[in-house]
Amino acid sequence: MIEETVEEQTGEGLTVDGERLSLGVAARLSRYLQVLTQARKMGRDTISSQELSEHTHINPTQIRRDLSGFGKFGKRGVGYNVESLVAEIRKILRTSGQHNIALFGAGKLGQAIASSDVFADHGFQIVAMFDVEPAVVGKEVGSMRVRDFSELESVVAEQEIVVGVLAVPAEAAQENYDTLAQAGIRAVLNFAPVRVKRRPGVPLKNVDLRIDLEELAFFLRG
Repeated sequence: MIEETVEEQTGEGLTVDGERLSLGVAARLSRYLQVLTQARKMGRDTISSQELSEHTHINPTQIRRDLSGFGKFGKRGVGYNVESLVAEIRKILRTSGQHNIALFGAGKLGQAIASSDVFADHGFQIVAMFDVEPAVVGKEVGSMRVRDFSELESVVAEQEIVVGVLAVPAEAAQENYDTLAQAGIRAVLNFAPVRVKRRPGVPLKNVDLRIDLEELAFFLRG
């Protein structure tokens, strides 16, 4: 569960062609992009707002309103061209190019994240993986060699890394976040089971899977 959004932390949204894009719209566009990416993998050429609604649980009218604010993408009776809409949403969200990620923590969670294509599908690429355990450093995880934390600053600069993903124990999360901020990482996604305090100028999203599971358990009662 994302405990707080960048908008809540900074009071700002994104700016597209001089116009302010709220984080609410950006979040919905990201959900549309997720469905569109899967549709493209399945060989779909077009998709309707109703189909997008079924997979995102967002009202079709809201979907059409969100998309019409950036141009005429769909055709009545035909729907949206999947390839074209993927490209346009990525342009709006500024993920049309590649954003390099550094992953911190080579345990089971870190390895699972590293082996997933969820980031690559949205313009983000994990290019480096770090850990502090001597027994882990130097090992291969997929196509990456686990690096020692001492290499952080040089690798961030060389690989032009802008995002850090934390998959570390709770007690190490805050220190890791602070170190990443000092090394030039521009944003951090935290999977550690603890709320990390944000530093000015380095957006942070805390993701706590335990809270999601507890919410599901609540709805299973009765």
